[in-house]
Amino acid sequence: MPSKKLSRHAENKWVILALLALAQFMVVLDVTIVNVALPSISRELHFAANNLQWVITAYTLTFGGFLLLGGRAADLYGRRKIFIGAIAAFSLASLACGLAQSDTALIVTRAVQGLAAAIMSPAALSIVLTEFQEGKERNRAMGVWAAVAAGGAATGLLIGGVLTQYFSWRWNFFINAPVGLFVVLAAMRLLPHHIGEEDHKIKLDLPGAILATGGLMALVYGVSKAPVLSWGSTEVWSFVAAGVALLVAFLFNEKRVGQPLMPLEIFKIRNVLGANLAFLVISCTMFSMFFFLTLYVQQVLGFSPVKSGVSFLPVTFLVATISGIVASLVGKIGYKPPLVLGPLVLSIGLLVISLTMKVGGDYWHNVFPGLAIAASGMGLTFVSGTLAATSGIPKHFSGLASGILNTSQQIGGAIGLGILSAVAFSSVRNHTAAHIDYATAQVHGYRNGLHVGIGLALAAFVVALLVVKNHKVDAKEAMSMG
Repeated sequence: MPSKKLSRHAENKWVILALLALAQFMVVLDVTIVNVALPSISRELHFAANNLQWVITAYTLTFGGFLLLGGRAADLYGRRKIFIGAIAAFSLASLACGLAQSDTALIVTRAVQGLAAAIMSPAALSIVLTEFQEGKERNRAMGVWAAVAAGGAATGLLIGGVLTQYFSWRWNFFINAPVGLFVVLAAMRLLPHHIGEEDHKIKLDLPGAILATGGLMALVYGVSKAPVLSWGSTEVWSFVAAGVALLVAFLFNEKRVGQPLMPLEIFKIRNVLGANLAFLVISCTMFSMFFFLTLYVQQVLGFSPVKSGVSFLPVTFLVATISGIVASLVGKIGYKPPLVLGPLVLSIGLLVISLTMKVGGDYWHNVFPGLAIAASGMGLTFVSGTLAATSGIPKHFSGLASGILNTSQQIGGAIGLGILSAVAFSSVRNHTAAHIDYATAQVHGYRNGLHVGIGLALAAFVVALLVVKNHKVDAKEAMSMG
């Protein structure tokens, strides 16, 4: 009888992966789905121009700030329990976002939505890591996971465009409620109770949780204010300094306590350190690329929300295709070659976008070529980077490893958006002050922001080349490990 249950569970693993990937798709979707709706949101809720970015930043701020806590909570209190509770909270917060009647209400509910996502996302990934053995099985699972995660970013722009143009921007949030309800009901039925059972011997490091969350949020908040207040602002540097100080205190706390929130020995695994550093820097670039290109195609090229969304669809197909190829190759060549090549290809794509972007341009000449190259770089990076950051991790640390990886991506994205936006909009202000027309000034600003992104992508290439050690994980090795 037990063998039948085991066999049935093995067959259900891929159904479980599909369910978890759907939940992750919702989370990633909500980072970008509102991009094309920003002009409509601004008009209806009377946002001040310099506050509009907070529709995105409020979500990424709490998402990035609470990921470490969410990942560790999944390890300590049970991944199944944490996942189901968080996805229910995410759905309710999404409903509240759609019902918001003021700019403040929307920003607050977006922050709550990000908090729920921060608890749910590492729990979902850690379930995948514990259910799929290292080797071909996990490589395939990570290929699916990476394709869904990357596809969510681009698909969000299309879905957001359709909903905004034909219904209302509010449906960008309402859509999560029925999907979330389905995930909750399916998870209660499909996820076995033994998945990620809590470890009662370990207690949550509350001081560490407060220091880490406060430090990350202060740092991201300070950087996110730079586009509005400029890098010379005392307020910006006060929050950045406070964030750094809290994170330093967090590291000291982790060395001192017996049961730390983030055991620092995890970074003695060289690939965990290298892959997370690479993801941190790459995310700085990718979030900003989507942000700049969304504004460029709508405000400079005059695309409608739907046309804008459709223009990003090739990203989904390219990332999914290349992620699948990488997942099938890493068992033979290891994960370092694609992880090194990905940021290099991404930097070339950004260079092509910056060189071809112009007023009066068109999609096929001035957007698609660079976007396609950048998407290819993303596809090379996601699976290889995820495997490098999570392979060889003890099962009781899988939630933590997932939280660290997600934190690297979200904090990198939020900080990168703040830095690159500050560069871009400072350039826009300077050009408009010189009596250059606004569309031309925008193009100059976006180019300058992308140039910083190129430098960051090259930095990720160097990190992957020098820090990450190559490793092939095949089925035999996975069996010997298990």
